[in-house]
Amino acid sequence: MKHTYTVTGMTCNSCKKTVEEALLKLNAIQSVLVDLEAQEVIITMSKHVEVTTLQEALPKKYTISEKQENNVFQSAQSENKSELKQLFPLFLIFAYITIAAILLNYNPLNWSSFMLDFMGLFYVVFSFFKLLDLKGFPESFKMYDPLAKVIPVYGWIYPFIEVALGVMFLMRFEITTALIITLIILGITTVGVTKSLLDKKAIQCACLGTALNLPMTKATFIENSIMIIMAIAMLFNLV
Repeated sequence: MKHTYTVTGMTCNSCKKTVEEALLKLNAIQSVLVDLEAQEVIITMSKHVEVTTLQEALPKKYTISEKQENNVFQSAQSENKSELKQLFPLFLIFAYITIAAILLNYNPLNWSSFMLDFMGLFYVVFSFFKLLDLKGFPESFKMYDPLAKVIPVYGWIYPFIEVALGVMFLMRFEITTALIITLIILGITTVGVTKSLLDKKAIQCACLGTALNLPMTKATFIENSIMIIMAIAMLFNLV
């Protein structure tokens, strides 16, 4: 018999392998097929295994539950609530970065300096979360970034690129170069994010690394777009 379950907490291929191996250790489990993008697992079993038993077999990082078939309206409502709850850390970090950039430039308020400090803080803070799990981040990042898919090593060095760009903006060092690099790397990522959204793929956003379980949503597209718009505005301002 086959049963489909929802598994949360998976962010990369390493997670996928861990879930598969853990469930296959149960005697009644014959096969396990994990869909990382859909956050689902199809289990073939010789006899029914309770969800509680499946959960006990998994590390605490992962949560398994029976896939619920709700009507369209219930599904949409619960999905919106879940997304907003998951994205709360992202909104909170954006608020802190914005407030910090304003405080650094409020007297008098200098919009150019505000944008440079915002971009610098953005890169430093976001790179911090990526570096918390430098092993897992590249696997999640290449799921939607076109360049990371083709050149895997790019996913490994990306957090360090962000650190360098953050320091350059905050120290006002080679600003034009930093702005051009920002347009290139975020432009590439935005292409991948846009494609994932259009394809309606349920994948994890790696903007805050794998430390936080963030879904790929329009908020990710907006986040990148804000940085790109700021970079373009600053380039025009410097010309």
